[in-house]
Amino acid sequence: MKSLARFIAAVLATAVRSEPTAVTTFECIGLYYPSAETGVCNVHYRAAGTSAWRPALDLVYDPRNQEYRGSIIGLQPDTAHEVRLTHRGRSALIGTRTGSDRFPVGKTTRVASQTVPFAIMESGTPAAYHLITPHPQTRTTIDVANQADHTFVIDADYVIVRGLELKNAAQHGVLIKPGRHHVVVEDCRITGWGRGGGSLTFGNTGNMDSGIYAGPGAGHLVLQRNLIENPRGAANDWDSGHPAGPQGISLINSTGHNVIRYNEIVSTDDRGFNDGIGGGANNSTAGSPNRDSDIHGNIIAGVWDDGIESEGANMNVRIWGNYIDRAFVHVATASTSKGPLYIHRNVFGVSRRTRKDPMGVAMIKTGMSGEFGRGHKFVFHNTALQPRGAFSVFSGHPDVPDPNTVTRNNIFDCPGRLTPSLPDTSSDYDYDFYSGSDRGRATESIVRSGRIGWPTGVQSPDGSRTIEPHGVSGAMAYLPSYSLEFYPAAVTTRVEPGRTSVDRGGKAVAVHGAVVTVPNPVIDGGTRLPNFNDDFSGGAPDIGAFEVGRPPLRFGRRAVDNTWAPWELYAHES
Repeated sequence: MKSLARFIAAVLATAVRSEPTAVTTFECIGLYYPSAETGVCNVHYRAAGTSAWRPALDLVYDPRNQEYRGSIIGLQPDTAHEVRLTHRGRSALIGTRTGSDRFPVGKTTRVASQTVPFAIMESGTPAAYHLITPHPQTRTTIDVANQADHTFVIDADYVIVRGLELKNAAQHGVLIKPGRHHVVVEDCRITGWGRGGGSLTFGNTGNMDSGIYAGPGAGHLVLQRNLIENPRGAANDWDSGHPAGPQGISLINSTGHNVIRYNEIVSTDDRGFNDGIGGGANNSTAGSPNRDSDIHGNIIAGVWDDGIESEGANMNVRIWGNYIDRAFVHVATASTSKGPLYIHRNVFGVSRRTRKDPMGVAMIKTGMSGEFGRGHKFVFHNTALQPRGAFSVFSGHPDVPDPNTVTRNNIFDCPGRLTPSLPDTSSDYDYDFYSGSDRGRATESIVRSGRIGWPTGVQSPDGSRTIEPHGVSGAMAYLPSYSLEFYPAAVTTRVEPGRTSVDRGGKAVAVHGAVVTVPNPVIDGGTRLPNFNDDFSGGAPDIGAFEVGRPPLRFGRRAVDNTWAPWELYAHES
């Protein structure tokens, strides 16, 4: 009977297990491997034509739909790769290719300046996108002067909107109609859109009026190198309730496969955004950006709620290399219903509640609601700045911890809690710099394999496992820079407890609480993360977003090259 039972179990497992699949963006690969069998699923990859296999993070298992999922990051566009998954002694090979960020153009429509909306309803094809752009060496401004809801309407697929200046829409600057796909909006300036905004409690309208708004079911969007600035209205701050008002980019229950990169989404506090990048539905299995999407290289500043609101499925969503300043919460993830979500190498600047209350809030919002939650979240190599930065690291929303969070190699410089105040037994926090004194109530009570993503804390007397057993603390110090660079300084200072003998002109003097110079603990203070810090220098990876000895992160419209748009090159309009 035992042999029969094992045979039946093997047959059922084989029936559930199917071939793995890969979904690519320009620089990442999302992996999916259905299987009823739990265990470790290793990942190795290589560019086609090379011999050496490189390790990536293990896939994470979701028992709810019996599937392994995970991502490979940091790849070159339009490059063939081989991926090898190893699970329970069996290997599966996948051949795939990252997407090309060079779009083939078929028809070109030249647009002159005008005061009425422009609508594009003629689709291109995968081999011949329809390009809408200014006449050569001219500046095209479409200014509807608040007399039309939208400045530019996209009701077509396989289109590129490039280099336009779009002003003063009554609601959305660019409207992407529901269900539209393979849409590129690049090198545009969008300004002056939207209604008044303000607290919904007092009957205001204009919430989520957006520079770029994508309706339900839109996906495969590339939104890049746009300047989205200074809406007409403004979101309220938290003095009058939850902020409501304009947004930079909004995606509503997208189908996913989106790339939002190198944009500058900025405003003054008097014309502040609700969210910089966001959308909905938050508690859902879709949301914004939903799945297989990348948000990176953006500058976001002047936000009264979330700098980036990535909520919903968050299935193989990667958020990296963004600079987020003057926000309430830097990255919001409540809920993450599927996962995994990767938040890595971002820089978190000023956080504040209201104009009158400069106290910061949280770097990352977590939480779940009913069935929506429990997706894995990986938080690696982020840098949180002080002064005037976030008060705490994670916040529970709504007062519920969201399990399955893994942190490594982050600079969490803040006075408040590291983890939420409610117990959490399934997350894993380690190798981070944390300057506060209250690590919250997260414990790690399950002993697993010690792999990334499994609890690794040190046993405590009550049988739980402490957080940050290899974490470091102290006073953070950075090298001076005239740009958005935050390399750790080689040394920092520390106050020595008790009395210390110091030299004063050849005479030993006992000083209580002496300030001494010590090596910066974040340099070589991190741990190895396959595929996330392969190029580290020194004895070990540095903690934080910037690795000493390696090129800096670059943010915004000129992060990759010195491209200038027609609206900033040419004064005269067509």
